[in-house]
Amino acid sequence: MTTDSKDTKRPEWVPTNPGTEYTTKVMKGVSTGNSKPEQKNGWQPTRPELSIAAYVSGVTGGDRTVLGRAITLIESNSNRHIKMAQELLKALPSDSDNTLRIGITGVPGAGKSTFIEVLGQKLIAKGHRIAVLAIDPSSTLTRGSILGDKTRMEELSRSDQCFIRPSPAGGTLGGVTRKTRETIQVCEAADYDVIFVETVGVGQNEVVVRSMVDFFLLLKIAGAGDELQGIKKGVIELADAIIINKADGDNITAAETARADFQRALHYLAPATPGWTSNAFCVSAIEYTGVTEIWEVILKFFEHTRTHQIYHKRRQSQRREWMHAMLVDFLSDRFYKNPTIKKMIPLLEEAVENGTIPVTEAVQKLLKLHQ
Repeated sequence: MTTDSKDTKRPEWVPTNPGTEYTTKVMKGVSTGNSKPEQKNGWQPTRPELSIAAYVSGVTGGDRTVLGRAITLIESNSNRHIKMAQELLKALPSDSDNTLRIGITGVPGAGKSTFIEVLGQKLIAKGHRIAVLAIDPSSTLTRGSILGDKTRMEELSRSDQCFIRPSPAGGTLGGVTRKTRETIQVCEAADYDVIFVETVGVGQNEVVVRSMVDFFLLLKIAGAGDELQGIKKGVIELADAIIINKADGDNITAAETARADFQRALHYLAPATPGWTSNAFCVSAIEYTGVTEIWEVILKFFEHTRTHQIYHKRRQSQRREWMHAMLVDFLSDRFYKNPTIKKMIPLLEEAVENGTIPVTEAVQKLLKLHQ
């Protein structure tokens, strides 16, 4: 389409003489003058980067904005940010002996977010400060969060005594993110004394969270077709308590039947925590029934673990497993960033696809390059 001289900047999709009959009009833009900051390499940070001292001051001082930025720094895969994150974690207070770490897992639709919101409001009323680390399924394309639990805990998110952080799992197995342990430490440094870790909830591989928390709670629902699956070992043998949620309305009888089934199953399994008897309970988060009783169970559990020195031993074990997890991440990252290996991988992938060499030989070649 041709344009005259006075219309040289008019896009081709705009009519020559647009009138009121057209929905789309060309409006005069707002001149920014010289207000736009000079950019370097096509990118300019929207806000200044904080120093380690500023992060520490903000986190320990109760600034939730700085806390969120600190977690973002920790979750970053940038080499510079990784180094800063390690400095930050070293500068922050480490394990607190007065915090309760509670892992919550269950299939999607079991009501994990609703249960956390109801229990969280009760705890805040009792004077607790809570943090909710909600691990969401990730988009396979963007690795970003799909569900966004923060939007489902609407009432709880309004409280100044609660911090909710949705984070994408990013393809990490086990229902948590690679940096969940570090995030727990930062939240505890910010004086949150009850930490909820809500897993993705996509199957029976939600077991990594067991190595991060003190109390592990499994949510089930009656009539979902997974009663027999639940009786199998899987994740059930790791639970310190099982909740049959949504025990309300016409579902009460079915929920009680499911509770009895899981109670019998627990009887044949070794306890997840030495000396502690795991039990199954019926709860209705929407009708607020059974929630207070679950908190009383959790308090009895912590009294038991502290009395029998299990609490501190479990925290020591968590730090040990954290070290090994970080070691695996570091070695994997170092391997795939090796320039020689990066060049060789596409060639070996093609050879494996074409059947030129077996997979085992391709792996051995890559490992030798790393030596």
